[in-house]
Amino acid sequence: MLKVVIVLLLICVILSLMSGLVFLFKDTGKPESRRLWYALGVRITFATLLVMAIGYGFYTGELRMGLNAPWHGATQAVPQAPPTD
Repeated sequence: MLKVVIVLLLICVILSLMSGLVFLFKDTGKPESRRLWYALGVRITFATLLVMAIGYGFYTGELRMGLNAPWHGATQAVPQAPPTD
């Protein structure tokens, strides 16, 4: 569930970034327009929530890093004791 939240927050950050770019081009020459600043605020909010969600995932152990990551399991062979006769 946490991974879904992280992906959704990342998508929201990217969408806010794209909307800010659109507002930058559309509102050029309109000094009273604040849409670019609002998009920046929304993007900062989503980015903060994203960092908090990732931190929470590492704190609770739902997210792991290093040799505990799932993709390292296939490349790391578990040493076994040789059979004794």
